Amino acid sequence: MKNLKSNIYLKIGIISILVMLLLIPTTMVKEVIKDRTKFRAEAINEVSEKWGKGQTITGPYLSIPYDKYVRNYSKKDSAFVTTKHTEWLNILPEELNVEGKISPEKRYRGIYEVVVYESNLNISGSFTQLNLKQFDINPKDVHFDKTKLNVGISDLKGIEKQVSLNWDDTNVFFNSGTATKDLVSVGINANVSMEDGIKSAHKFNLKMDIKGSQYLYFTPLGKTTNVTLNSNWQTPSFTGNYLPDSRTVSEEGFTANWNVLHLNRKYPQAWLNSNFRVESSTFGTNLLLPVDSYKKSFRVAKYAVLFIVLTFLVFFFVETLNKVFIHPIQYLLVGIALIVFYVLLISFSEHMLYNLAYILASVLTLTLIAGYTSAILKSKQLGLMILGILTLLYSFIFVIIQLEDYALLIGSIGVFIILFFVMYSSRKIDWYNLKLGKEE
Repeated sequence: MKNLKSNIYLKIGIISILVMLLLIPTTMVKEVIKDRTKFRAEAINEVSEKWGKGQTITGPYLSIPYDKYVRNYSKKDSAFVTTKHTEWLNILPEELNVEGKISPEKRYRGIYEVVVYESNLNISGSFTQLNLKQFDINPKDVHFDKTKLNVGISDLKGIEKQVSLNWDDTNVFFNSGTATKDLVSVGINANVSMEDGIKSAHKFNLKMDIKGSQYLYFTPLGKTTNVTLNSNWQTPSFTGNYLPDSRTVSEEGFTANWNVLHLNRKYPQAWLNSNFRVESSTFGTNLLLPVDSYKKSFRVAKYAVLFIVLTFLVFFFVETLNKVFIHPIQYLLVGIALIVFYVLLISFSEHMLYNLAYILASVLTLTLIAGYTSAILKSKQLGLMILGILTLLYSFIFVIIQLEDYALLIGSIGVFIILFFVMYSSRKIDWYNLKLGKEE
């Protein structure tokens, strides 16, 4: 014990070991945050499975079957044999206009919030004439009477009402499924009249009421695609392959408009079978919750080493400058209190606003440490000094997590200032003749 009180290097070694030991529960705290994040994702998936998942609307587009003749040599017949196969010609619209209104609401699964929505979509546009010669297809081999108009819908459970189609002023009803899997694997289809082939333009209009959760995306299949969305949701995130050309976000909600040309995509207006894919060109909006408490808690947990090291450094300087002795067990108890702060923060943030949870967890932790310090050092003045220093540290971390875009800048400046004060406070310490505690 006497060596522990007088040997500064032994004390520094023990404190360093304690810091490394406390990294174990710090890692466990991060695992708790990951587990809670996983539980929330499972809650969102469970609600989405029953209500409707995030929706991606693709189309409409036309699929027209045609006969393809293939001539191959048959060893059995010792001659060339011609076989007939049915393949598909996929045609995208000349114009595609979407006007949508999204009505979101919050649902709860246990303690977790889930954003679901109902949307009313008005989809209109036209298909222009098509030159079959570019595909080397004989018009006689094309089955225009079996033409299908397809609309890809990623989760069919979200369809609230029968979807009706107005095709060239004629009402047509949809059936489940798509004619082919060339563009999308899930959706609806309708038989449309193409008696004249595609020698003239054909207009369409359909209204769709669809439910979903978290997000609503669209695929820009039109030669010109124009999408306008409005909602009373205050915290949208516009994402995907294209950002809106114009948008307004206010306390009343948001309005956004996208205008995408075929020149902005990587696929043409018509092709055979599954020669091109369209999934990578989607765009739309995510309906974000205002606060992601687990993300912020994980960011705070990344600073755990800084919390522990600086707190222990403060205690060490209190020892050296005030000639008092703090036992390693007391260091350990203070370190455990610092770890408990994160557990309090995670649990509080699940039931209240994150900033309030951070303040409450900080006040409880700092009060505990300051009271304990006053008791073991028998000095209210030192206890208040510890309280003040740790309050500055916790306030510094609080500012960093609020300024996400400037976190690195503010953090680096803050660490520099801390280092400055540490060097300034230790400038007159004679480390070669330093002894801990009071001389007996």
